[in-house]
Amino acid sequence: MIPGELLSLNNMFSSLRSRNYRLYFAGQGISLIGTWMQNIALGWLVYRLSGSVFLLGLIGFTTQIPTFIFTPFTGVITDRYNRHRIMVLAQVFFMLQAFAMAFLVLFNLIEVWHIIVLSLVFGVISAFDAPARQSLVVDLINKPEDLGNAIALNSALFNGARLIGPAIAGLTIAAVGEGICFLLNALSFVAVIIALMQIKIKPKSAPSIQAPFGESFRKGLRYTFSTIQIRQLIILLAMLSLAAFPYIIMLPAYAKEVLGGGADTLGFLMSALGAGALVSALYMASRKGVHGLERIIGINTILLGLAILLVSFSSILYVSLVLMAIAGLTMILLLSSINTLLQTTTSEDMRGRVMSFYAMALMGTQPIGNLISGSVASGIGISFTLAIGGVSTVFAGIWYMKKRT
Repeated sequence: MIPGELLSLNNMFSSLRSRNYRLYFAGQGISLIGTWMQNIALGWLVYRLSGSVFLLGLIGFTTQIPTFIFTPFTGVITDRYNRHRIMVLAQVFFMLQAFAMAFLVLFNLIEVWHIIVLSLVFGVISAFDAPARQSLVVDLINKPEDLGNAIALNSALFNGARLIGPAIAGLTIAAVGEGICFLLNALSFVAVIIALMQIKIKPKSAPSIQAPFGESFRKGLRYTFSTIQIRQLIILLAMLSLAAFPYIIMLPAYAKEVLGGGADTLGFLMSALGAGALVSALYMASRKGVHGLERIIGINTILLGLAILLVSFSSILYVSLVLMAIAGLTMILLLSSINTLLQTTTSEDMRGRVMSFYAMALMGTQPIGNLISGSVASGIGISFTLAIGGVSTVFAGIWYMKKRT
């Protein structure tokens, strides 16, 4: 019994046997806590300055719309140039953006237009970072069979930070304000930059003659949308980004207007989301192979929709915390499964371009959903907007289940 348990635990962390992935994992762990602190501080700052649900949606839009516009092209760049170098440069620019936010807030110079401009800057950097980050994972592991485990541990790391970062941010904002959160985030990028600089990746032989940029883009587009499984996963992800994931951008207003809380309440909601997500990410890390992932995606899309729908009816903090944990659990089960299926079914020479469409569907389509949700919430209220998103997500899950049978 014990050897079996030890074997399962060993499998859960198998990708950490790779030196490069260990370095990446450690650096990202510190940086992501800072990132989540900034995310919470940004939402709270916007709502404190404006009191506008629409502006929450607008900031979400400006943060991510560059990803929608640029990632199909930055994916080509990722396949043509050094992914590792692109990611290092992206972290440096993220750090500078965070320092600019910290300076403006700490010296009481911040205005809403500053936030919009710096959010656009963040989005442009993300457009280069996302395809490089997603494609780099396979280069960091020693064994190809550890790819699914590495993807799941990335989710565990992301959501472990989601569990810790928002809670720290909520308490920090309540004690000393948002500026310190932005400053700590800027400093956290030092860790990931140092870790990335220590990573050594064997150079890959580039083709002697590269196709023109436009032709490379068209090849990636054809490959992505002519492969049935990849096309269905990208479409589902875009549907979720429009209907389901905007509930996260509504949480500052939900915490204040529906639950009657403050920044600490928002931190608790995000931590509950992270707790559920962390559990599901660790489960995914313990799995071997891709069998059954399509079923996991369909079922958990429906369950995510139901959780969001029930949140819309809740005005009790403890009930909302449980529902947020369920939402986090189902969301990461389906996202990790989608990522694993895409990475394992995509050929290496197309990886950057396919993952750029993944980033476009996940992070690029979401700002449109954020803007729509913010506009709708301004008119009919937060609870009704969440309910519409939940019902739409259930229908998306049903659509996917029918398509895969």
